[in-house]
Amino acid sequence: MPFSRRHVPALTVLAAAVLLTGACSSAEPQANETNSVNGQTYDLSPEQASRIHAGKVDAIAAELPQAYRDRGVLRITGQVGAVPPLGFYATDNKTIIGGEIDLADLVAEVLGLKTEHRNADWAQNFVAIDSGVVDAFVSNVTVTEERKEKYDFATYRLDNVSLEIPKDAGWTYADRKSLAGKRIGVSSGTNQEKLLVDWDKQNQAEGLPKVDIAYYANPNDYFLALTSNRLDGYLGPNPSTQYHASSTGKTKVVATFSGAGTTLQGKIAVLVKKDNGLIKPVHDAIQYLIDQGIYRKWLAHWGLESEAVPASEINPPGLPKQAA
Repeated sequence: MPFSRRHVPALTVLAAAVLLTGACSSAEPQANETNSVNGQTYDLSPEQASRIHAGKVDAIAAELPQAYRDRGVLRITGQVGAVPPLGFYATDNKTIIGGEIDLADLVAEVLGLKTEHRNADWAQNFVAIDSGVVDAFVSNVTVTEERKEKYDFATYRLDNVSLEIPKDAGWTYADRKSLAGKRIGVSSGTNQEKLLVDWDKQNQAEGLPKVDIAYYANPNDYFLALTSNRLDGYLGPNPSTQYHASSTGKTKVVATFSGAGTTLQGKIAVLVKKDNGLIKPVHDAIQYLIDQGIYRKWLAHWGLESEAVPASEINPPGLPKQAA
């Protein structure tokens, strides 16, 4: 059955869709429900009383196809990660919170809709979009040329990825050649994987050892592999890797890259099924948030100011297709 805003099942049933009603509270989070990292304080409580809100904008809501207005609900899918700030579990270990969750809710509020959030592994999110079970995929999704063949995008953040390695690692990073012969973790089907595979092809073409690519369906598992020296490094979203390294002190970020490669700045976007009538109202809702300053408040709330975009774009140039 569908989930209402915020609550999701346990990690053992990532692909399931079970929604419970999220409770609202005006209480401030307790000391054990916050964490400060690099001067940024994160509210980890399930109540999320401090989250940013927006109101319905009738002119934008009117752009929605009638079916969505009749339903009154925007069905969102995504993937819950191990650490803040994008999408993660609150201190009750069952409520999903984070920047991506709040962005989806803000868009829905402008459109006059409620949200239903579902949690699934990365590949299953695309399946849910394709089947029409959900309306939008909001979970650090990068615009790529391959994805644009099936989906429409409305951007809301810059896309940067980082290389995280054990703090006591006995190697240093200079460029892609440094990864030759190393065991590097990545999530399958992501733009991080595409970048890593491309770098490995270039390395092998130059006679360097192959990168040992280790795949993680659940991003919560990679940290143990890093700290137990089963991984030499992990390539993941910059906000999460930076938070993780700074908050634990057991790993470090040694390089940051554009999620679209060396020649293009990557963009993070809301993904919807192509030509389903959603992309314009979603884009206009994001642009409204930007124009009204709500977007900047949202960025600051989750420490994402460095990834701000000046405007939302529909289907901008994305990560190029890999050469066959």
